[in-house]
This record gives sequence, structure tokens and C-alpha cells, in this order.
Amino acid sequence: MKTDSPTRSTGVDSFGPRWLPAIGALRGYRPADARADLIAGITVATIAVPQAMAYALVAGIPAVYGLYTAIVMTAIGALFDSSRQLINGPTNAISIAVLSVVAAIDAPDARLAAIISLTLLIGLIQLGITLLRLGDLTRFVSHSVIVGFTLGAGSLLVIDQMKNLFGMKAMGDPHDHLLLRFWLAMTEGGGPHMATTAIGLGSVALVLGLRWLKKRLRMPLLPDLLITICVMSALVAWLDLGSQGVKVVGAIPAALPTPALPSIDMEFFREHASGAFAIALLGLLEAISMAKAIAAKTGQRLDMNQQCLSESVANLGGSLFQCMPGSGSLTRSAINQQAGSVSQWSGIVSAVGVAVIMLVFAPYAQYLPRSALAGILLVASYGMVDWKALAYHWRATQFDAAIVVTTALCAVLISVEFCIIVGVFMSFVLTVPRAGRMLLSEFVISQEGRLHERLREDTPCPRLLIFGLEGEFFFGAASSLEQHFDEIEARITPETEVVVLRLKRVRNPDAVALSELERFLATMRVRGVQVLLCGVSNSFRRILERTGAMERLKDQVFLEQAVRQTSTAKAVQHAYSLLKGRCAHCPWQTPGSAPGAERVA
Repeated sequence: MKTDSPTRSTGVDSFGPRWLPAIGALRGYRPADARADLIAGITVATIAVPQAMAYALVAGIPAVYGLYTAIVMTAIGALFDSSRQLINGPTNAISIAVLSVVAAIDAPDARLAAIISLTLLIGLIQLGITLLRLGDLTRFVSHSVIVGFTLGAGSLLVIDQMKNLFGMKAMGDPHDHLLLRFWLAMTEGGGPHMATTAIGLGSVALVLGLRWLKKRLRMPLLPDLLITICVMSALVAWLDLGSQGVKVVGAIPAALPTPALPSIDMEFFREHASGAFAIALLGLLEAISMAKAIAAKTGQRLDMNQQCLSESVANLGGSLFQCMPGSGSLTRSAINQQAGSVSQWSGIVSAVGVAVIMLVFAPYAQYLPRSALAGILLVASYGMVDWKALAYHWRATQFDAAIVVTTALCAVLISVEFCIIVGVFMSFVLTVPRAGRMLLSEFVISQEGRLHERLREDTPCPRLLIFGLEGEFFFGAASSLEQHFDEIEARITPETEVVVLRLKRVRNPDAVALSELERFLATMRVRGVQVLLCGVSNSFRRILERTGAMERLKDQVFLEQAVRQTSTAKAVQHAYSLLKGRCAHCPWQTPGSAPGAERVA
């Protein structure tokens, strides 16, 4: 569904401050647009309420702080978002990552204070990434990291919520790994509580049934999650299951979030810097991935640095209103776009909608069973994993499969924040060698005087060898360059007089690669072979001049030409003029003569 208003450009809006795209979206804003944003925002709010409460419980804090996050961060993010349909707020991925960071903090008040401080630290890290304009670097992180992370985090989410789903007592030390605590709860936690289990499994069945029904009746805006928690809360109140051992969320204050400065503890920041960095990066990857997916459908162009700014400001602002860390929500953003949102103002409507629902229905939260929210999270954890993408990345290449498996295993066996760092590190470690793989091609002159890539049946001229390099000419390619130059040297015979080296398709030269080239040229001079460099771009020429190589090479460099007679043709002509003899099969038998430009292409 293409939701952009026909009266507005799909580019970056220039109306209003550039750093406030929501103001720019008001250019040409029509009543029809406002109506569409209102409907989309209300729809998102009905989904956001149960999700926000559930994600707060995942992180181990009261549900009300998830609602605060769905109000404050959603509103702030919408004002600064480059994407018109992205919805910020609490997410399942960020919540399970936060749980991993603060799992060792068992005291409720201390955990809450730590999470709010973590929100501030994450916002500061994302702001630093924004100010350094490093947002575009996220494109160098393989999507396989996200696929592997969601698999691992989804598995951990299921494991973590088993105790709530079955009403088992949490066992073990808070410092123990989640898997160990799950095992202890299963074996020593007294077994499942029947009424709690019935509510939890019933919630799963009801959500799946409502989703089947709305698909069958083609009612995509049916609030299945909200209906589920209302039905289960009504059952708990009607049957008085709270007095029979079914744990409920408890009272939620019917009040909006108020400003409160987060605790600034430098020792805490130092201890949790790596975890905060991993969550900050995860939040950016999650938001940017979703924004790009929506933009592919709407045709909107995105400003990646602005998107990073919106995430950082949302977290910084959220930390001043007792919010947990958040990011762009995959589920709510998709629903927002499908519901017909045309601008960032649907996010503002959603935030207001959550606030209204919270104020009206807060007294009834005392009947909301935790096992119902656990059931919702189980369904969410399954939807969290992109199973098609998982199968696709598994089959695609060993590179993708290795990142997916390693990231997922690190999430389950070590920690979520560690798996993100490992996945990003693997992306860069595996990408640099691939980027450094330069290609070496050999060319020959046919009997018709045409220059073409050498085929197996072609006989190369022993006096004149022509090669071409292609790829990134930087330090990562040093090993590949050394091998290719050794290969060319091995082809040199006593008859060889000239080597033409085509550099038209080399990019981004640096000092390391240039030193390899100079070493090769020096070796060729010692062996009495002239090397002609052709296809040299102006930027490459300037580097050669700054390093002094141009002065040493003099007439051996042929600049890239924007004409029919290319620099390669000129270099080959010059090479023939340098040859002292001719091969038996050479079409130009007279020494010192050279083919015409019209024949060498």
C-alpha cells in the first residue's frame, strides 16, 4: 500500500526545521491525511498497550513503565523520525537485551533505576553515532546478524516467560544464566500452577484464533491482543482467580509519566558500557531495517543520520520520564503503515491513545494475569523470527550461515548484548577480506587488432603482456595484490619487453596498496621490463603526484580518457613502439610500428 500523500514529495521534507521532519510533513497536509493518521494512530495504540506492558515485564520492571515508554518515546521519536510510518517505543528485542544486561540486579528498585540509567547511556551512545555521522556504517553490518539475533533472542524470550506462563517459582541466583534458572524452575519450582497454565495457554489459543478469524473475515485492524487481555482479565475478576494463586500485574497508577532525572553513576556507566553499546547498535539496526522496509513500499527517501538522531533523542528524552530503552517497533510500524498512515503524526496520535487508554483502564490492571501477557509474548517471540529469511540466509552462503548460527548461539548460551557485538565483529572481519579480493585479468590483441580478454585458446604475445586489475585498491587487498604481482612476474620471460597494467577499475587507492605497486614496478625495472600504467583516474594521478611516484614514472602513465581512443589503446600503441621485435603471429611485423587507434579498442 502506497501511503504517501500525492501533494507531497517523497524526498526529505524541507518545510520547517530539517531536524524536525514531522513539521515538514505538515506541508500540504489535508483533512484526509489527518483522518488517515488518526485511524492509524488509534489502531497502533490498541496494539501498543498490551505489548508495552508485556515488554516491561520481560525486562523485570512493573508494566506501567512499558506504558510510559509507549507514550513518551513514541511521541518524541515521531517528531524526529525520517520515516513517516516508523513507530518508536518498547520492543521485544530491546527488552530481552535489557534483561540480559540487568539480570544480576535482583532488587526491584535498583533494577528500575539501572534500566532508566541504561536508557540515558544508550541515548548518549546513539547521539555520538549521529554527531559523528556514522549512521551509514550500519549498512556494513550484515542482515544475517539481525536474523541470528532474533532467533536467539526469541528463544530466550520463550525460556524466560515459561515461569510466568506456568506459574512456577523463579529459582537460582540472579547471577545465574537464564538457562540454568529455567532448569531449576522446572525441576525445583514446585511444578506448574493449573489455573495459571490454563490462563496462559488459553491466551495463546485466543490470540491465534482471533488472528485466524480476522484473516478469514479480512479484518486486519481487529485488536486481537487487546481483546485477549480484556477477556482474560474479565475471567480472573469473575472467577476470583487472583485469590487462588494466579499472579496479576497489580495496580497501575492512573497518571501520566512525570519528569525525573535518571541516576548518573559513572561506575555503572563503565560497567555496562559494552552492553549499552550493543543495545544502542541493535536499536539503530532494528529501526533502520524497518524504516527501509516501509520506504520500499511507500517510495519515501530516508535520511539515515536523521533516523539515528530520532532514536537517540527518543532514548534521551525517555530517560527523563522513567522510560525503558526502546527502538523502532517492527510490529507496530508495519500495522501503522498497513492502517494507512501518511505522516509521523500517526505516531503522536498513538502516544496520546496509549495515554488515554492508560488513564481510563488503569484500575482494571489489577485483574490482568501475568500468564496472559506471557502467552502474548510467546506468540510475539514466534513472529519475532523471520523464518523465511532464516531459511534463505542458511541456504545462501557459508558466510551468512556462519553469522546466523554464531549470533544465535551466543545469544542463548552467553548473552544477548554479547551476541550483537560478536555478530557485528564477524560482519566486519568477514567483509574486509571479501572486499580485498582483487581480480586479475589478462588481455591480448587479436589478429584483427582488437583488444579483448584472453580466452583459453588465445596465444599471448611473449614480448608484450597486458593485464588488468579490478577491485578496492586498499590495505585489505595487499595480500591479493602481492599474489597477482607475483603471478605477473612469473609470466615474465627473457623475451618480455613491456607489461601494460590496466588500472581503470581499481578504486580507493591507499598507501599500503601503492607501496605494493611501487615494489612491483621496481622489480620490473631491475629485470629490464617497462611497465605502462593505463586507465589511471585523476584521483589516482593526484595520489601518485603527492607521493612522488608520478615524477619517477614520467611517460609510463596513461590517464583515463573520456574519448573513443582509450588510455589502454594509447598505452598499447606506445608499447608496440617500444618493442624491438615481433612474434611470428603478430599482425604488425615491422619493429617500431604500432597499430592504429581505430584497430585497438
